Amino acid sequence: MASYLQPTPHPSARILAGVRSLPPPPTAPLLPTRNAFAGRKAAAFRPARRFVLGLGASFWAQSMATSGAFGGKSFLASARPSSNVEQVLKNVEWPEQFPFKEEDFQRFDESSDSQFYEAPRFVTHIDDPAIAALTKFYSKVLPPSNSPGVSILDMCSSWISHYPAGYKQERIVGMGMNEEELKRNLVLTEYIIQDLNVNPKLPFEDNSFDVITNVVSVDYLTKPLDVFKEMSQILKPGGQAIMSFSDRCFWTKAISIWTSTGDTDHVLIVGSYFHYAGGFEPPQAVDISPNPGQSDPMYIVYSRKASTT
Repeated sequence: MASYLQPTPHPSARILAGVRSLPPPPTAPLLPTRNAFAGRKAAAFRPARRFVLGLGASFWAQSMATSGAFGGKSFLASARPSSNVEQVLKNVEWPEQFPFKEEDFQRFDESSDSQFYEAPRFVTHIDDPAIAALTKFYSKVLPPSNSPGVSILDMCSSWISHYPAGYKQERIVGMGMNEEELKRNLVLTEYIIQDLNVNPKLPFEDNSFDVITNVVSVDYLTKPLDVFKEMSQILKPGGQAIMSFSDRCFWTKAISIWTSTGDTDHVLIVGSYFHYAGGFEPPQAVDISPNPGQSDPMYIVYSRKASTT
């Protein structure tokens, strides 16, 4: 696992999510779209928020520092000029306080998430090459199949978890929003329906899980610090949390700070959740994009729960 997680430079790693686009018309199937930007017309209807129009981590850091959001400190240290997402979390000088405001976690659509996810969607939210890359990553970092006593939580789960084919553990819990989707997920040994944006409390005993996974859903969390603190509680010492994401999302349900920034910024955002939640080792990032510029990008931000002495 250690050798696989060593940074492998991707010269084509993108800072921006892509070309700006408007959401699909109401008659189109509701599928994840490129996490570019909502577009000038749609933005006019959004509630007032701070926007950073995808100019990359260095612009974001400079503008936030200038505005005083970081108390005059730059968000990045030596990593600032790099466009390689795997370097973004290296040598970060984190502000003393969590730098984001309540408005950063607003969504364009603040209606009930339970209603939004009421109808099952038996679709994949990233393309096949990205799925294959994620499955390959899992095959190298997850505990071997059928390891005694291993428990895994697949947070924000659906009808597929992208684990290796035939993967099994004594306990694999799916936590999601749609029961029909979770029933279809054959890797799960049990599941629970819960809206983390309403109730971020994870209903499990402390030190219960060896691994927590979350696939392309961290961008929907409106109370991420609460959720990550809960993750720290339920992970076993040394247990690993793996957050994976691409540049696709249901943009009306993704948080403002996500839809208004690009891929490199997203690595920083997720890294900040680990840092400010406490109880985790310094987060790391991996770019597993299979065909940069040709298929969906795929990024991992992961950390381990700090071991107790």
